[in-house]
Amino acid sequence: MTNNHGGSESHKAVLEKIKNTRNDIIRELRKFIVGQSEQIDQLLAGMFAGGHSMIQGPPGTAKTVLLSSFAKVMDLECKRIQFTPDLMPSDISGTEILEEDKTTGHRFVKFVQGPVFANMVIADEINRTPPKTQAALLEVMQEKQVTLGGKTYPLPKPFYILATQISMEQEGTYPLPEAQQDRFMLSIMMEYLPEDEEVTVVRSSTSATKVKLEKVIGGNDLIAFNQAVRNVVLPEVLGGYIVDLVVASRPGKHGSPDFVKEYVSWGAGLRASQNISLMSKSIAAMDGRATVELEDVLKAIIPVLRHRIGLSFRAEVDRITVEDVIQKLIQAIPKPNKV
Repeated sequence: MTNNHGGSESHKAVLEKIKNTRNDIIRELRKFIVGQSEQIDQLLAGMFAGGHSMIQGPPGTAKTVLLSSFAKVMDLECKRIQFTPDLMPSDISGTEILEEDKTTGHRFVKFVQGPVFANMVIADEINRTPPKTQAALLEVMQEKQVTLGGKTYPLPKPFYILATQISMEQEGTYPLPEAQQDRFMLSIMMEYLPEDEEVTVVRSSTSATKVKLEKVIGGNDLIAFNQAVRNVVLPEVLGGYIVDLVVASRPGKHGSPDFVKEYVSWGAGLRASQNISLMSKSIAAMDGRATVELEDVLKAIIPVLRHRIGLSFRAEVDRITVEDVIQKLIQAIPKPNKV
């Protein structure tokens, strides 16, 4: 039986569970995290949709604290990798070693799993390591497997890479290749807190009180949530709007706005349209709705496009940011009147 919101009764029950779980997770995180409401919602929406997320922002904005707190409220196996200039690909994915059976003397090759063999991998300061090691994550993120010595080792389900990226102005950083950035569903920007919230953090973080975060959700629920999000309905008119907006970000396309031709070196690809759609569905699901609305799409656009548009030298001269370009795109592309 279907209801008038376009989903089955069981689907509606899962959506209601998604909504309640979101509220429960936020309630737990509020024991420790102050502010950053928008960023928490974006990270949750990304996880419920099954996507990887990258957290950016200046030093001291609690990027790693946020991800560590998320790990504590998830009943998942979580591992953290601190990326450094001397980190090797095998330090991430694993390596083969030669072992000897002491009873028979027979030697054999054994695969020793790397830290990516977990449900949630926190990749801290991912742009501190050279491209060779960054590339080790490409297959892991896209195929969710590791291939070594002609053998393929599947990763656990669910599987998430949650990365932090430090400012490129800092010493010892290596830009992430565009292909790898594209594997991240979201780029979430952490900002400095307002002064009153910073006072709250200072007082709580320097007190003797210990905060214990309770587990809220496990792997099986997240897998069910991933499927339920995909079953949320995206109206055709909104799908068309998403594609129009993403295509307009490409400077080589006929009819792209003049500011795109002036300020953009390379625009967003197909994954951008797919991820805006999926993110919009997840935002709707977190509100318990079975159909995407325009507001859901507008919330998804910036975190999905932020790392998928390359700026030209002209943009740097005129001090135009990626967010400026995205806002101009949102204003330039006509929104559907009726969904």
